[in-house]
Amino acid sequence: MAPATVESAVDYGAVAEAVHAVNPWVAVAYLVSGVLFILALRGLSSPSTSRQGNRFGMIGMLIAVVTTLVTHEIASLPEILVAVAIGGGIGFVIARRIAMTAMPQLVAAFHSLVGLAAVLVAMAAFFNPGAFDILGADGNIFAVSRIEMALGAAIGAITFSGSVIAFAKLNGNMSGSPIMLPARHVINLGTLAAIIVLTGLFAASDAAGPGENSMFWIIVILAFVIGFLLIIPIGGADMPVVVSMLNSYSGWAAAAMGFTLHNTAMIITGALVGASGAILSYIMCRAMNRSFISVIAGGFGADSGGGGGGAAQTDRPWKRGSAEDAAFMMSQAEQVIIIPGYGMAVAQAQHVLREMTDLLKEKGVTVKFAIHPVAGRMPGHMNVLLAEANVPYDEVFELEDINGEFSQTDVAFVIGANDVVNPAARTDKSSPIYGMPVFDVDKAKTIFFIKRSMGGVGYAGVDNDVFYMDQTMMLLSDAKKMVEEINKSLAD
Repeated sequence: MAPATVESAVDYGAVAEAVHAVNPWVAVAYLVSGVLFILALRGLSSPSTSRQGNRFGMIGMLIAVVTTLVTHEIASLPEILVAVAIGGGIGFVIARRIAMTAMPQLVAAFHSLVGLAAVLVAMAAFFNPGAFDILGADGNIFAVSRIEMALGAAIGAITFSGSVIAFAKLNGNMSGSPIMLPARHVINLGTLAAIIVLTGLFAASDAAGPGENSMFWIIVILAFVIGFLLIIPIGGADMPVVVSMLNSYSGWAAAAMGFTLHNTAMIITGALVGASGAILSYIMCRAMNRSFISVIAGGFGADSGGGGGGAAQTDRPWKRGSAEDAAFMMSQAEQVIIIPGYGMAVAQAQHVLREMTDLLKEKGVTVKFAIHPVAGRMPGHMNVLLAEANVPYDEVFELEDINGEFSQTDVAFVIGANDVVNPAARTDKSSPIYGMPVFDVDKAKTIFFIKRSMGGVGYAGVDNDVFYMDQTMMLLSDAKKMVEEINKSLAD
Protein backbone atom coordinates (compact mmCIF):
# COMPACT_ATOMS: atom_id res chain seq x y z
CA MET A 1 0.00 0.00 0.00
CA ALA A 2 2.85 2.47 0.71
CA PRO A 3 4.16 2.77 -2.90
CA ALA A 4 0.63 3.11 -4.23
CA THR A 5 -0.09 5.86 -1.74
CA VAL A 6 2.99 7.86 -2.74
CA GLU A 7 2.23 7.41 -6.43
CA SER A 8 -1.36 8.53 -5.83
CA ALA A 9 -0.20 11.65 -4.02
CA VAL A 10 2.10 12.53 -6.93
CA ASP A 11 -0.69 11.94 -9.44
CA TYR A 12 -3.02 14.11 -7.40
CA GLY A 13 -0.56 16.98 -7.41
CA ALA A 14 -0.12 16.63 -11.16
CA VAL A 15 -3.86 16.73 -11.71
CA ALA A 16 -4.25 19.83 -9.58
CA GLU A 17 -1.38 21.51 -11.42
CA ALA A 18 -2.90 20.61 -14.76
CA VAL A 19 -6.25 22.08 -13.76
CA HIS A 20 -4.69 25.46 -12.93
CA ALA A 21 -2.40 25.34 -15.97
CA VAL A 22 -5.38 25.31 -18.32
CA ASN A 23 -6.03 28.96 -17.60
CA PRO A 24 -3.63 30.92 -15.36
CA TRP A 25 -6.22 33.66 -14.95
CA VAL A 26 -8.34 31.28 -12.88
CA ALA A 27 -5.80 31.38 -10.06
CA VAL A 28 -5.63 35.17 -10.31
CA ALA A 29 -9.41 35.51 -10.18
CA TYR A 30 -9.64 33.23 -7.16
CA LEU A 31 -6.84 35.15 -5.46
CA VAL A 32 -8.73 38.42 -6.01
CA SER A 33 -11.85 36.79 -4.55
CA GLY A 34 -9.88 35.65 -1.52
CA VAL A 35 -8.52 39.15 -0.92
CA LEU A 36 -12.03 40.59 -1.19
CA PHE A 37 -13.30 38.02 1.32
CA ILE A 38 -10.57 39.03 3.76
CA LEU A 39 -11.50 42.70 3.29
CA ALA A 40 -15.14 41.71 3.86
CA LEU A 41 -14.31 40.11 7.21
CA ARG A 42 -12.27 43.15 8.16
CA GLY A 43 -15.17 45.44 7.29
CA LEU A 44 -17.69 43.33 9.19
CA SER A 45 -15.62 43.69 12.36
CA SER A 46 -17.08 47.17 12.91
CA PRO A 47 -20.68 48.45 12.48
CA SER A 48 -19.42 51.60 10.77
CA THR A 49 -17.69 49.61 8.00
CA SER A 50 -20.07 46.65 7.80
CA ARG A 51 -21.86 47.87 4.66
CA GLN A 52 -18.57 48.22 2.84
CA GLY A 53 -17.54 44.79 4.10
CA ASN A 54 -20.75 43.30 2.70
CA ARG A 55 -20.04 44.89 -0.68
CA PHE A 56 -16.53 43.43 -0.75
CA GLY A 57 -17.95 40.01 0.07
CA MET A 58 -20.61 40.17 -2.63
CA ILE A 59 -18.11 41.29 -5.28
CA GLY A 60 -15.69 38.55 -4.26
CA MET A 61 -18.40 35.90 -4.43
CA LEU A 62 -19.55 37.17 -7.84
CA ILE A 63 -16.01 36.87 -9.21
CA ALA A 64 -15.61 33.39 -7.75
CA VAL A 65 -18.95 32.13 -9.10
CA VAL A 66 -18.48 33.59 -12.59
CA THR A 67 -14.92 32.22 -12.77
CA THR A 68 -16.10 28.76 -11.79
CA LEU A 69 -18.94 28.77 -14.31
CA VAL A 70 -16.70 29.97 -17.14
CA THR A 71 -13.85 27.51 -16.53
CA HIS A 72 -15.65 24.36 -15.40
CA GLU A 73 -18.07 22.17 -17.34
CA ILE A 74 -20.31 21.42 -14.38
CA ALA A 75 -23.58 21.50 -16.26
CA SER A 76 -25.15 23.33 -19.16
CA LEU A 77 -25.63 27.06 -18.72
CA PRO A 78 -29.48 26.87 -18.89
CA GLU A 79 -29.49 24.26 -16.10
CA ILE A 80 -27.24 26.44 -13.96
CA LEU A 81 -29.36 29.55 -14.58
CA VAL A 82 -32.54 27.67 -13.64
CA ALA A 83 -30.93 26.46 -10.41
CA VAL A 84 -29.68 29.99 -9.62
CA ALA A 85 -33.12 31.45 -10.34
CA ILE A 86 -34.86 28.95 -8.06
CA GLY A 87 -32.40 29.33 -5.19
CA GLY A 88 -32.13 33.09 -5.59
CA GLY A 89 -35.90 33.47 -5.71
CA ILE A 90 -36.38 31.46 -2.53
CA GLY A 91 -33.63 33.43 -0.80
CA PHE A 92 -35.13 36.75 -1.93
CA VAL A 93 -38.60 35.88 -0.64
CA ILE A 94 -37.24 34.65 2.70
CA ALA A 95 -35.06 37.75 3.13
CA ARG A 96 -38.02 40.02 2.44
CA ARG A 97 -40.39 38.24 4.80
CA ILE A 98 -38.13 37.26 7.70
CA ALA A 99 -38.42 39.38 10.83
CA MET A 100 -35.19 40.65 12.36
CA THR A 101 -36.14 38.84 15.55
CA ALA A 102 -36.02 35.57 13.62
CA MET A 103 -32.52 36.20 12.29
CA PRO A 104 -30.82 33.65 14.62
CA GLN A 105 -32.93 30.75 13.38
CA LEU A 106 -32.50 31.95 9.79
CA VAL A 107 -28.72 31.85 10.22
CA ALA A 108 -28.98 28.34 11.68
CA ALA A 109 -31.12 27.27 8.71
CA PHE A 110 -28.56 28.66 6.25
CA HIS A 111 -25.78 26.78 8.05
CA SER A 112 -27.76 23.57 7.64
CA LEU A 113 -27.95 24.13 3.87
CA VAL A 114 -24.18 24.66 3.65
CA GLY A 115 -23.63 21.41 5.53
CA LEU A 116 -26.06 19.51 3.33
CA ALA A 117 -24.39 20.92 0.20
CA ALA A 118 -21.03 19.58 1.42
CA VAL A 119 -22.54 16.12 1.92
CA LEU A 120 -24.06 16.16 -1.58
CA VAL A 121 -20.77 17.26 -3.18
CA ALA A 122 -18.92 14.46 -1.35
CA MET A 123 -21.52 11.96 -2.59
CA ALA A 124 -21.18 13.25 -6.15
CA ALA A 125 -17.40 12.93 -6.00
CA PHE A 126 -17.62 9.44 -4.53
CA PHE A 127 -20.04 8.09 -7.13
CA ASN A 128 -18.56 9.94 -10.12
CA PRO A 129 -14.85 10.42 -9.34
CA GLY A 130 -13.88 10.75 -13.00
CA ALA A 131 -15.73 14.07 -13.25
CA PHE A 132 -13.67 15.41 -10.35
CA ASP A 133 -10.25 14.27 -11.61
CA ILE A 134 -9.59 12.22 -8.49
CA LEU A 135 -8.92 8.82 -10.12
CA GLY A 136 -5.46 7.33 -10.20
CA ALA A 137 -3.93 5.29 -13.02
CA ASP A 138 -5.23 2.11 -11.38
CA GLY A 139 -8.81 3.37 -11.57
CA ASN A 140 -9.14 3.89 -7.82
CA ILE A 141 -9.85 7.14 -5.99
CA PHE A 142 -6.74 8.77 -4.53
CA ALA A 143 -6.26 8.11 -0.81
CA VAL A 144 -6.00 11.82 -0.06
CA SER A 145 -9.24 12.45 -1.98
CA ARG A 146 -10.97 9.79 0.11
CA ILE A 147 -9.90 11.61 3.26
CA GLU A 148 -11.18 14.90 1.85
CA MET A 149 -14.51 13.35 0.89
CA ALA A 150 -14.93 11.65 4.25
CA LEU A 151 -14.05 14.78 6.22
CA GLY A 152 -16.22 17.02 4.04
CA ALA A 153 -19.18 14.67 4.29
CA ALA A 154 -18.74 14.16 8.04
CA ILE A 155 -18.33 17.85 8.90
CA GLY A 156 -21.19 18.74 6.55
CA ALA A 157 -23.49 16.14 8.09
CA ILE A 158 -22.65 17.35 11.61
CA THR A 159 -23.33 20.92 10.52
CA PHE A 160 -26.66 19.97 8.94
CA SER A 161 -28.18 17.96 11.80
CA GLY A 162 -26.73 20.28 14.45
CA SER A 163 -28.14 23.33 12.67
CA VAL A 164 -31.56 21.72 12.39
CA ILE A 165 -31.64 21.20 16.16
CA ALA A 166 -30.37 24.75 16.75
CA PHE A 167 -33.11 26.06 14.47
CA ALA A 168 -35.76 24.06 16.33
CA LYS A 169 -34.55 25.36 19.70
CA LEU A 170 -34.34 28.98 18.53
CA ASN A 171 -37.68 28.83 16.73
CA GLY A 172 -39.50 27.32 19.71
CA ASN A 173 -40.23 24.00 17.97
CA MET A 174 -38.47 22.21 20.80
CA SER A 175 -37.51 23.13 24.33
CA GLY A 176 -34.57 25.50 24.75
CA SER A 177 -33.61 23.66 27.94
CA PRO A 178 -30.64 21.28 27.86
CA ILE A 179 -31.74 17.72 27.04
CA MET A 180 -29.35 15.44 28.87
CA LEU A 181 -29.09 11.88 27.55
CA PRO A 182 -27.68 9.18 29.83
CA ALA A 183 -24.00 8.39 29.14
CA ARG A 184 -23.98 11.10 26.47
CA HIS A 185 -20.24 11.73 26.79
CA VAL A 186 -19.43 8.07 26.23
CA ILE A 187 -21.81 7.92 23.27
CA ASN A 188 -20.40 11.10 21.72
CA LEU A 189 -16.77 10.08 22.13
CA GLY A 190 -17.50 6.59 20.83
CA THR A 191 -19.30 7.94 17.77
CA LEU A 192 -16.50 10.41 17.00
CA ALA A 193 -13.90 7.66 17.41
CA ALA A 194 -15.86 5.42 15.04
CA ILE A 195 -15.96 8.20 12.42
CA ILE A 196 -12.19 8.70 12.68
CA VAL A 197 -11.43 4.96 12.41
CA LEU A 198 -13.81 4.50 9.48
CA THR A 199 -12.26 7.50 7.72
CA GLY A 200 -8.83 5.86 8.01
CA LEU A 201 -10.16 2.54 6.71
CA PHE A 202 -11.96 4.31 3.89
CA ALA A 203 -8.76 6.12 2.88
CA ALA A 204 -6.78 2.87 2.94
CA SER A 205 -9.30 1.03 0.78
CA ASP A 206 -7.88 0.34 -2.68
CA ALA A 207 -10.84 -1.09 -4.53
CA ALA A 208 -14.47 -0.17 -5.07
CA GLY A 209 -17.01 -2.56 -3.68
CA PRO A 210 -19.79 -3.09 -1.14
CA GLY A 211 -17.40 -2.62 1.78
CA GLU A 212 -16.19 0.72 0.49
CA ASN A 213 -19.73 1.92 -0.10
CA SER A 214 -20.78 0.79 3.37
CA MET A 215 -17.92 2.66 5.04
CA PHE A 216 -18.82 5.89 3.26
CA TRP A 217 -22.49 5.66 4.18
CA ILE A 218 -21.78 4.69 7.78
CA ILE A 219 -19.51 7.75 8.13
CA VAL A 220 -22.28 10.00 6.83
CA ILE A 221 -24.96 8.43 9.04
CA LEU A 222 -22.81 8.58 12.18
CA ALA A 223 -21.99 12.22 11.44
CA PHE A 224 -25.68 13.08 11.15
CA VAL A 225 -26.25 11.36 14.50
CA ILE A 226 -23.36 13.09 16.30
CA GLY A 227 -24.54 16.50 15.09
CA PHE A 228 -27.89 15.80 16.71
CA LEU A 229 -26.31 14.50 19.91
CA LEU A 230 -23.91 17.43 20.25
CA ILE A 231 -26.56 20.16 20.10
CA ILE A 232 -29.54 18.81 22.08
CA PRO A 233 -27.69 19.03 25.45
CA ILE A 234 -26.91 22.72 24.86
CA GLY A 235 -29.29 25.19 26.50
CA GLY A 236 -30.65 28.47 25.22
CA ALA A 237 -28.10 30.56 27.10
CA ASP A 238 -25.33 29.04 25.00
CA MET A 239 -27.07 29.53 21.64
CA PRO A 240 -24.80 32.41 20.53
CA VAL A 241 -21.82 30.08 20.86
CA VAL A 242 -23.68 27.31 19.03
CA VAL A 243 -24.47 29.60 16.09
CA SER A 244 -20.86 30.74 15.74
CA MET A 245 -19.63 27.16 16.19
CA LEU A 246 -21.91 25.86 13.42
CA ASN A 247 -20.71 28.73 11.27
CA SER A 248 -17.17 27.47 11.77
CA TYR A 249 -18.19 23.89 10.93
CA SER A 250 -19.80 25.00 7.68
CA GLY A 251 -16.58 26.75 6.68
CA TRP A 252 -14.40 23.70 7.28
CA ALA A 253 -16.86 21.53 5.34
CA ALA A 254 -16.61 23.92 2.38
CA ALA A 255 -12.80 23.95 2.61
CA ALA A 256 -12.65 20.14 2.56
CA MET A 257 -14.84 20.06 -0.53
CA GLY A 258 -12.66 22.73 -2.11
CA PHE A 259 -9.74 20.31 -2.06
CA THR A 260 -11.87 17.63 -3.68
CA LEU A 261 -13.02 20.03 -6.40
CA HIS A 262 -9.53 21.55 -6.85
CA ASN A 263 -11.23 24.90 -6.27
CA THR A 264 -8.94 27.47 -4.64
CA ALA A 265 -11.80 29.90 -3.97
CA MET A 266 -13.69 27.30 -1.92
CA ILE A 267 -10.58 26.44 0.06
CA ILE A 268 -9.87 30.10 0.85
CA THR A 269 -13.48 30.95 1.64
CA GLY A 270 -14.03 27.84 3.75
CA ALA A 271 -10.83 28.41 5.70
CA LEU A 272 -11.75 32.05 6.35
CA VAL A 273 -15.26 31.14 7.52
CA GLY A 274 -13.99 28.22 9.59
CA ALA A 275 -11.23 30.18 11.26
CA SER A 276 -13.33 33.29 11.91
CA GLY A 277 -16.15 31.15 13.32
CA ALA A 278 -13.73 29.34 15.62
CA ILE A 279 -12.25 32.63 16.84
CA LEU A 280 -15.72 34.05 17.39
CA SER A 281 -16.72 30.96 19.36
CA TYR A 282 -13.67 31.47 21.57
CA ILE A 283 -14.58 35.12 22.10
CA MET A 284 -18.16 34.20 23.00
CA CYS A 285 -17.01 31.53 25.44
CA ARG A 286 -14.62 33.99 27.06
CA ALA A 287 -17.47 36.48 27.37
CA MET A 288 -19.36 33.87 29.40
CA ASN A 289 -16.25 32.70 31.28
CA ARG A 290 -16.82 29.21 29.90
CA SER A 291 -14.62 26.81 27.99
CA PHE A 292 -15.64 25.58 24.56
CA ILE A 293 -15.62 22.01 25.86
CA SER A 294 -18.02 22.93 28.68
CA VAL A 295 -20.45 24.40 26.15
CA ILE A 296 -20.34 21.24 24.04
CA ALA A 297 -20.75 19.09 27.18
CA GLY A 298 -24.00 20.81 28.14
CA GLY A 299 -25.66 24.19 28.48
CA PHE A 300 -26.41 26.62 31.27
CA GLY A 301 -29.03 25.45 33.71
CA ALA A 302 -28.39 21.76 33.27
CA ASP A 303 -28.78 21.21 36.98
CA SER A 304 -31.07 24.10 37.79
CA GLY A 305 -33.76 23.78 35.19
CA GLY A 306 -32.30 26.34 32.82
CA GLY A 307 -33.81 27.51 29.60
CA GLY A 308 -36.26 29.69 31.41
CA GLY A 309 -37.49 26.90 33.63
CA GLY A 310 -36.58 28.55 36.94
CA ALA A 311 -38.54 31.12 38.91
CA ALA A 312 -37.82 34.42 40.60
CA GLN A 313 -38.23 34.68 44.36
CA THR A 314 -41.36 36.82 44.22
CA ASP A 315 -41.74 36.76 48.02
CA ARG A 316 -38.84 39.22 48.30
CA PRO A 317 -39.81 42.90 48.45
CA TRP A 318 -39.56 44.81 45.18
CA LYS A 319 -40.81 48.11 43.81
CA ARG A 320 -43.05 48.52 40.83
CA GLY A 321 -42.60 51.57 38.61
CA SER A 322 -44.66 53.13 35.85
CA ALA A 323 -44.01 54.64 32.44
CA GLU A 324 -44.48 58.09 33.99
CA ASP A 325 -41.85 57.34 36.64
CA ALA A 326 -39.37 56.23 34.00
CA ALA A 327 -40.08 59.20 31.74
CA PHE A 328 -39.64 61.70 34.57
CA MET A 329 -36.45 60.19 35.98
CA MET A 330 -34.78 59.80 32.60
CA SER A 331 -35.73 63.30 31.44
CA GLN A 332 -34.02 64.69 34.56
CA ALA A 333 -30.88 62.58 34.13
CA GLU A 334 -27.57 63.66 32.70
CA GLN A 335 -26.78 60.20 31.30
CA VAL A 336 -28.89 57.13 30.59
CA ILE A 337 -27.39 53.77 29.64
CA ILE A 338 -29.71 51.33 27.87
CA ILE A 339 -29.00 47.60 28.08
CA PRO A 340 -31.05 45.65 25.50
CA GLY A 341 -31.58 41.89 25.54
CA TYR A 342 -33.58 39.15 23.89
CA GLY A 343 -36.81 40.51 25.37
CA MET A 344 -36.39 43.60 23.22
CA ALA A 345 -36.00 41.39 20.16
CA VAL A 346 -39.10 39.33 20.95
CA ALA A 347 -41.19 42.47 21.48
CA GLN A 348 -39.65 44.13 18.38
CA ALA A 349 -39.12 47.23 20.49
CA GLN A 350 -35.97 48.52 18.79
CA HIS A 351 -37.77 51.20 16.76
CA VAL A 352 -39.74 52.68 19.65
CA LEU A 353 -36.58 52.51 21.74
CA ARG A 354 -34.84 54.65 19.12
CA GLU A 355 -37.74 57.12 19.37
CA MET A 356 -37.26 57.23 23.14
CA THR A 357 -33.57 58.03 22.78
CA ASP A 358 -34.37 60.84 20.34
CA LEU A 359 -36.85 62.35 22.80
CA LEU A 360 -34.31 62.13 25.62
CA LYS A 361 -31.57 63.73 23.54
CA GLU A 362 -33.92 66.61 22.73
CA LYS A 363 -34.08 67.21 26.49
CA GLY A 364 -30.27 67.31 26.73
CA VAL A 365 -29.81 63.78 28.09
CA THR A 366 -26.77 61.75 27.01
CA VAL A 367 -27.90 58.30 25.90
CA LYS A 368 -25.66 55.29 25.37
CA PHE A 369 -26.33 51.64 24.52
CA ALA A 370 -24.43 48.83 26.27
CA ILE A 371 -24.21 45.58 24.27
CA HIS A 372 -23.08 42.33 25.86
CA PRO A 373 -21.26 39.85 23.58
CA VAL A 374 -23.82 37.12 24.27
CA ALA A 375 -26.98 39.24 24.40
CA GLY A 376 -29.67 37.68 22.22
CA ARG A 377 -29.50 34.37 20.45
CA MET A 378 -26.63 34.88 18.02
CA PRO A 379 -23.41 36.89 17.87
CA GLY A 380 -24.18 40.55 17.18
CA HIS A 381 -27.95 40.04 17.54
CA MET A 382 -28.49 43.30 19.41
CA ASN A 383 -26.17 45.22 17.09
CA VAL A 384 -28.21 44.07 14.08
CA LEU A 385 -31.50 45.12 15.67
CA LEU A 386 -30.20 48.55 16.70
CA ALA A 387 -28.70 49.10 13.25
CA GLU A 388 -32.09 48.26 11.74
CA ALA A 389 -33.59 51.01 13.92
CA ASN A 390 -30.86 53.43 12.74
CA VAL A 391 -29.29 53.85 16.15
CA PRO A 392 -26.01 55.76 15.56
CA TYR A 393 -22.95 53.52 15.76
CA ASP A 394 -21.12 55.92 18.06
CA GLU A 395 -23.83 55.48 20.71
CA VAL A 396 -23.33 51.70 20.93
CA PHE A 397 -20.61 50.40 23.29
CA GLU A 398 -19.27 46.99 24.20
CA LEU A 399 -18.99 45.75 27.77
CA GLU A 400 -15.35 46.59 28.40
CA ASP A 401 -15.79 50.10 26.97
CA ILE A 402 -18.75 51.20 29.08
CA ASN A 403 -18.85 49.09 32.23
CA GLY A 404 -16.85 51.63 34.22
CA GLU A 405 -19.45 54.34 33.58
CA PHE A 406 -22.35 52.81 35.51
CA SER A 407 -21.18 54.19 38.85
CA GLN A 408 -21.50 57.73 37.40
CA THR A 409 -24.74 57.02 35.51
CA ASP A 410 -28.07 58.43 36.66
CA VAL A 411 -30.30 55.79 35.05
CA ALA A 412 -29.64 52.26 33.81
CA PHE A 413 -32.52 51.17 31.55
CA VAL A 414 -32.63 47.38 31.15
CA ILE A 415 -34.99 46.20 28.42
CA GLY A 416 -35.42 42.47 28.07
CA ALA A 417 -31.99 41.47 29.41
CA ASN A 418 -31.39 39.39 32.52
CA ASP A 419 -28.33 37.16 32.86
CA VAL A 420 -25.96 39.79 31.42
CA VAL A 421 -26.81 42.20 34.27
CA ASN A 422 -26.94 39.67 37.11
CA PRO A 423 -24.46 40.55 39.91
CA ALA A 424 -24.43 36.89 40.99
CA ALA A 425 -21.82 36.44 38.27
CA ARG A 426 -19.48 38.52 40.46
CA THR A 427 -20.57 37.58 43.97
CA ASP A 428 -22.05 34.07 44.12
CA LYS A 429 -19.50 31.31 43.59
CA SER A 430 -22.25 28.69 43.59
CA SER A 431 -24.06 30.36 40.69
CA PRO A 432 -23.82 28.68 37.26
CA ILE A 433 -22.93 32.08 35.76
CA TYR A 434 -20.21 32.91 38.31
CA GLY A 435 -17.22 34.50 36.60
CA MET A 436 -19.19 35.57 33.53
CA PRO A 437 -18.46 39.26 32.75
CA VAL A 438 -21.67 41.23 33.29
CA PHE A 439 -22.75 44.87 33.26
CA ASP A 440 -22.46 46.64 36.62
CA VAL A 441 -25.99 48.06 36.45
CA ASP A 442 -26.34 47.62 40.20
CA LYS A 443 -23.91 50.55 40.59
CA ALA A 444 -26.21 53.00 38.77
CA LYS A 445 -28.15 55.55 40.82
CA THR A 446 -31.51 54.40 39.42
CA ILE A 447 -32.44 51.24 37.55
CA PHE A 448 -35.53 50.66 35.43
CA PHE A 449 -35.97 46.99 34.55
CA ILE A 450 -38.50 45.95 31.90
CA LYS A 451 -39.69 42.34 31.96
CA ARG A 452 -43.05 40.67 31.44
CA SER A 453 -43.49 39.40 34.99
CA MET A 454 -41.66 38.71 38.23
CA GLY A 455 -42.26 34.99 37.92
CA GLY A 456 -39.59 34.17 35.33
CA VAL A 457 -35.82 34.24 35.08
CA GLY A 458 -33.31 34.21 32.25
CA TYR A 459 -32.04 31.22 30.31
CA ALA A 460 -29.44 30.51 32.98
CA GLY A 461 -32.27 29.72 35.40
CA VAL A 462 -30.89 32.13 38.03
CA ASP A 463 -32.78 34.74 40.04
CA ASN A 464 -31.47 38.31 39.75
CA ASP A 465 -30.78 40.40 42.88
CA VAL A 466 -31.12 43.58 40.80
CA PHE A 467 -34.90 43.09 40.86
CA TYR A 468 -34.98 43.67 44.61
CA MET A 469 -32.52 46.54 45.04
CA ASP A 470 -33.61 49.83 46.57
CA GLN A 471 -32.74 51.82 43.44
CA THR A 472 -34.61 49.43 41.10
CA MET A 473 -38.13 49.96 39.77
CA MET A 474 -39.65 47.06 37.85
CA LEU A 475 -41.64 47.90 34.73
CA LEU A 476 -43.74 44.78 34.21
CA SER A 477 -45.10 44.81 30.68
CA ASP A 478 -44.39 43.93 27.09
CA ALA A 479 -41.23 45.85 26.22
CA LYS A 480 -42.66 47.60 23.17
CA LYS A 481 -45.87 48.68 24.93
CA MET A 482 -43.96 50.00 27.94
CA VAL A 483 -41.54 52.04 25.81
CA GLU A 484 -44.46 53.43 23.79
CA GLU A 485 -46.07 54.62 27.05
CA ILE A 486 -42.76 56.17 28.15
CA ASN A 487 -42.54 57.98 24.81
CA LYS A 488 -46.01 59.43 25.29
CA SER A 489 -45.04 60.75 28.71
CA LEU A 490 -41.80 62.21 27.36
CA ALA A 491 -43.62 63.92 24.52
CA ASP A 492 -46.20 65.61 26.83
